[in-house]
Amino acid sequence: MAMLTAIVTAISMLVFLGICCWAWSRPRQSANLESALLPFALPDETTTSPAGEPRT
Repeated sequence: MAMLTAIVTAISMLVFLGICCWAWSRPRQSANLESALLPFALPDETTTSPAGEPRT
């Protein structure tokens, strides 16, 4: 049973490292930059007063 646990742990670690390498790879660089700037592309939210009138 300990051998099976060790094998599953090693495979899990290799999968994790593979995902990290894929995420930080050069072909993903433009997609990562686009995703990082996405929150700033949203329109500004308007706030309203308790009476429902827009604040200036």
